Amino acid sequence: GCLIPRARVAAVPAERRAGMAAPPIDALLAQMNLDEKIGQMTQVDRTALIDGSEIHELFIGSVLSGGDSLAIPNTPSSWADGYDRYQTQALSTRLGIPLIYGIDAVHGVGGVKGAVVFPHNVGLGCTRSPELVEAVARVTARELAGTGMDWAFAPCVAVSRDERWGRAYESFGETPELAESLGAAAVRGLQNAGTSAGARDGTAVLACAKHFVADGATTGGRDRGDARLSEEELRRLHLPGYAAAIKAGVATVMVSYSSWNGQPMHGNRRLITDVLKGELAFDGFVVSDWAAIDRLPGPYLGDIETGINAGIDMVMVPIRFREFITGLKQLVTAGRVPMTRIDDAVRRILRQKARFGLWQRPFTDQTLTGEIGSPAHRAVAREAARRSAVLLKNDGAVLPLRKDARVHLCGSKADDIGIQCGGWTVGWHGRRGDVTDGTTIRQGIAATIGEAKLDYSTDAAGADRADAIVVVVGEEPYAEESGDRAKLALSSEDETLIAAAGRSGKPVVVLLITGRPLILGPVLDAASALMVVWLPGTEGGGVADLLFGVARPTGKLSYSWPANMSNIPLNVGDPRYAPLFEYGFGLTYA
Repeated sequence: GCLIPRARVAAVPAERRAGMAAPPIDALLAQMNLDEKIGQMTQVDRTALIDGSEIHELFIGSVLSGGDSLAIPNTPSSWADGYDRYQTQALSTRLGIPLIYGIDAVHGVGGVKGAVVFPHNVGLGCTRSPELVEAVARVTARELAGTGMDWAFAPCVAVSRDERWGRAYESFGETPELAESLGAAAVRGLQNAGTSAGARDGTAVLACAKHFVADGATTGGRDRGDARLSEEELRRLHLPGYAAAIKAGVATVMVSYSSWNGQPMHGNRRLITDVLKGELAFDGFVVSDWAAIDRLPGPYLGDIETGINAGIDMVMVPIRFREFITGLKQLVTAGRVPMTRIDDAVRRILRQKARFGLWQRPFTDQTLTGEIGSPAHRAVAREAARRSAVLLKNDGAVLPLRKDARVHLCGSKADDIGIQCGGWTVGWHGRRGDVTDGTTIRQGIAATIGEAKLDYSTDAAGADRADAIVVVVGEEPYAEESGDRAKLALSSEDETLIAAAGRSGKPVVVLLITGRPLILGPVLDAASALMVVWLPGTEGGGVADLLFGVARPTGKLSYSWPANMSNIPLNVGDPRYAPLFEYGFGLTYA
């Protein structure tokens, strides 16, 4: 947990606790000593803090929760209380500069049990709707603000060019146009368009365009790998999303673990300083990825020097923060990192803290805490689940099913909220089971047609007694490197289940839960109807709405769908473009 003994917290002046106007940034910077400046540039994971007094001791400017760094107990109020305790430590320092708290809120505030979990970006890309994406991000911001946290490591504006990549589902799709339109919409939703009114109401949070740059173009789709492509391709495919996010006012940009033509991005001064900050005129601050400077070649002190001089403003040093602080101070003292670079970094960080009202509202607004998981928020997620799904096949107009039909639902994935949500859900990689609140696909169908008309099995036993069979298959949860795959195929268990359903002689509707296109093989022929619902999140009722015609499918593929592994990587515009389903494909009901 994050309980901090009260005796370890220095007194906080009343005006700081109540909220106050942000001081002039340059005047504040002039008062800061080197230790205070380096503290602002340091981001620490909550698990590395013993009791939080390190924030006061070292002037830490930012805390984060990594994928598995969760509050204990994992409740919205526990998160909010923890944030307020950490903030008290920051406000008790000499200058009382508030801290900023970040988390990977990539499809809602997925780390918080009870928060609404939305479809991952792969599904949102299929909606083609900036308005819906902005609404999703607005709800995410409100729920994030209800935890006290004020910085979402989102949106991911990667353009995923290889389906084997373990983060393909974090991308809106394979084209820069989707990253531009939907990435900018997400920034507007999170930041409430960056307006002063949004900052005043306490629901605007910092957005973070990531991962700069070309993380979706690595050879073989290997996460954290090397993107071997020309500068023309880099600019044409992978920079537009950042340009659009910057135009939308994005507060932060996160650097990618990956390399470009062999050079690690975290050390690429030309792209970070000259292109991002110079050419694209990004005036927010640049943050590193999790312990990413450690991956630069050479000794750790040299890694710090390389990363800061390349243009990184805040360094995510989740565990080694004391070593980082000591090292950076040594580098500045020795003249290896110029003071002008330090001042530029700190100025950028302080500007965003002032912009988002952290001095005025340093603590959690508990009225927002009560909104987390609300029916109104879940309604937005249900709409997103409906509009994300793509109907790929519908022979004989099997869909929509009649509400008076007897339906046999089969497959363990049909009744599993963890599988529906995928990675970055109450844990980094996600997991099977009852991980958070929500409605499974089974529960959604039961609520639509009534329990009496619904049979359920994990193996299709007794399916021949139904009018129609719905089989739910797909991927297990994963995140990042753990999701990299050399082959993209349904499991033998899923194929066996579909075959068993087919032996009933009844129409078989296959629902595919996945973070990317999979090789369908015989499954396409075996299914009367096939709908990919991606990773729909906590609101399985949205999938049921489509099955029974409460809503019509409108999703269009954000990825080209390969026919076999020899097709991969497959992207629209390729010289030999022969997909099973083209980019933009999607059926609907008559």
